[in-house]
Amino acid sequence: MFIELVTRMSKHIDFYWDLGSTNTYFALKLILPIAETYQATVRWHPFNLGYVFRSNNYELMKEPRDKLNNRLDDLMRWAKKYDLPFQRPTNFPIKTARALRGALAMRQWDLELPFINAIFAEYWEKDNGAIGEYPELRRIAVSLGVDADEFEQASESEPVRQALIDSTERARAQGVFGAPSIMIGDQLYWGKDRMEFVEDQLAGRS
Repeated sequence: MFIELVTRMSKHIDFYWDLGSTNTYFALKLILPIAETYQATVRWHPFNLGYVFRSNNYELMKEPRDKLNNRLDDLMRWAKKYDLPFQRPTNFPIKTARALRGALAMRQWDLELPFINAIFAEYWEKDNGAIGEYPELRRIAVSLGVDADEFEQASESEPVRQALIDSTERARAQGVFGAPSIMIGDQLYWGKDRMEFVEDQLAGRS
């Protein structure tokens, strides 16, 4: 029994995310219940999606207009299906590096996930296009009980800046090309609509 419990609790889900990723909003909502069901630990990896896109010569907003319009229709179907208050933000895309570093900084207060949930709600539910800037990020920090100045200083510190660079490079080394990307062992699942396969692997059915 003890060996079985250790094995179950040692399951890890590596979740690569960027605040500017629409699909990450939905995947964030879906992955947590799955992790709880299979007693897996989610390890959060913020990475600079814009940098990865530029490295791959990809520009989202240069896709065909009909495809972009259909993507929005599809996102609204997902929001309805899962009863989520999603809305496409007026200001899109935004720079997300400060928010990503903020999540890394919040690890020292053990508030990484609450911070992630808060910034995603601000951007993808409340249409707060300023969430990538420090005035709004400081407000989120204070709402979580963290001194705003300490939060910003930590976010701008050299160790946290380097941590985001390292996280982005690790993502690229793992073959991550978009967000969200979910890795379990050596298997990479990209997007919000791969949860069936994620569950299969966690359950040992893959």
